[in-house]
Amino acid sequence: MTINLRTAALAVALTVPASAYAAALDLSPADPQPSASNLNPGLAVSYAFPGDVRTVKDARNALKRKKKAGPPLAGLSYDDTEDGDLTLTSGKATKIAAEISGYIKFDTPGTYVLDFLNNDGLEISIGGHIVGYFDEVHACGYAGEQEVNVPEAGYYALEATYFQRKGTACLMMEWGPDSDGLELVPDSAFFH
Repeated sequence: MTINLRTAALAVALTVPASAYAAALDLSPADPQPSASNLNPGLAVSYAFPGDVRTVKDARNALKRKKKAGPPLAGLSYDDTEDGDLTLTSGKATKIAAEISGYIKFDTPGTYVLDFLNNDGLEISIGGHIVGYFDEVHACGYAGEQEVNVPEAGYYALEATYFQRKGTACLMMEWGPDSDGLELVPDSAFFH
């Protein structure tokens, strides 16, 4: 049996998120750094409720047309739900687009590995770089690890577009010094 290496490579590329192959990114701290006294815990979020949403682009388009501020997210620690449970702080279970913004605080500089669990789609940037991307309808799964360099302790801007079509939902962020040391990012690391 002959295996076509080009076809095999394409199959792997289509099944593994692009961020799994990405080189380390140098994150940029927020400039100027926000004052801790001016920040609130958690992340700001706005929602739109399109008739259907299957891609990050669909979510962005819905948010451009009509969005409404929602209660802040505690962080990015929303475990896989049961079918019919509410998604994030939206007050709905399905057909949701969310625009998330704020800061993540890194207490120490260094190299971190980040990964995100999402259901359905997600595009998230931190410190000026896309660090997580998974643009399809799927069960709760990883977006793919991304190594980042954090040059200094402090706050880094975070922006994300997330969507949930139907069924269960999840949105979680993990970090650690390497692939073997990933842990859920505590809600106390997020601000808006």
